Amino acid sequence: MEYTEYREKVFTEERALFGSKDLKITDCVFETGESPLKECRDITLEGSLFRYKYPLWYCNNVSVKNCEWFEMARAGVWYTNNISVENAMIQAPKNFRRCKGLKLKDVVLSTAEETLWSCEDIELNNVTAKGHYFAMNCKNMEVDGLSLDGNYSFDGAENVVIRNSRLLTKDAFWNSKNITVYDSFISGEYLGWNSENLTLINCTIESLQGMCYIDGLTMKNCKLINTTLAFEYSKVDAEINSKVESVFNPGQGTIKAKEIGELIVEKDKSDPSKFTIICDKINKTSDKVVW
Repeated sequence: MEYTEYREKVFTEERALFGSKDLKITDCVFETGESPLKECRDITLEGSLFRYKYPLWYCNNVSVKNCEWFEMARAGVWYTNNISVENAMIQAPKNFRRCKGLKLKDVVLSTAEETLWSCEDIELNNVTAKGHYFAMNCKNMEVDGLSLDGNYSFDGAENVVIRNSRLLTKDAFWNSKNITVYDSFISGEYLGWNSENLTLINCTIESLQGMCYIDGLTMKNCKLINTTLAFEYSKVDAEINSKVESVFNPGQGTIKAKEIGELIVEKDKSDPSKFTIICDKINKTSDKVVW
């Protein structure tokens, strides 16, 4: 296959390479002008810089290595299929929207506001992101080594597997379905509310009112740190190898823990016949919560 090659060029016009195919772009700068690579396909980018809006929209089959998105390269990759990005620094917000077949490896998303929304068939490997609402409404994700600082992550996501990650994120996994997290650390209030089939394996968690309102919560070999008012109205099967500061009105299922600081069951709101507590030490039982 023959390629058109661009090397050490500076592009300033709008839609500079619109509708092109079979391109090799090396050490180039997309300086000004919106949508320089819109509707392109079968392109390779190496060592190039994006400085302005909407560089990769409606593209297919794109390989990006050692490239940078600067702050004004916002909404950088939308409606694009089969794209891989490796070893990149991305300052711009609102990147990766409604893409299918997306791979990110060794990528830093320093302003990841409204980033990775409504995408499908995604692989993230060694990605660092800072921003709220990360990965909202995404489907079919494989994640390994994600470091995330941002609230409301994975809202509405489906079919997600996360491994070896650190998530500092309030309201994570709300409204999600079929999420499994292995060998990870999660800190954030209200973890997992209104989700279905949330599984946490070998995880350490710190949360206020976490793991509540969940239809199908599974926890295996997990540790809870400073976690209070957990499991309200959840259908739960939990194996916790630590103390839980407080458990509040569980819905149904089984909770196994080394110690519970306070078990709060309001009998007009939670039926004790529908759940089982297996615990060597419960320090206090209450029938009313103190807010």
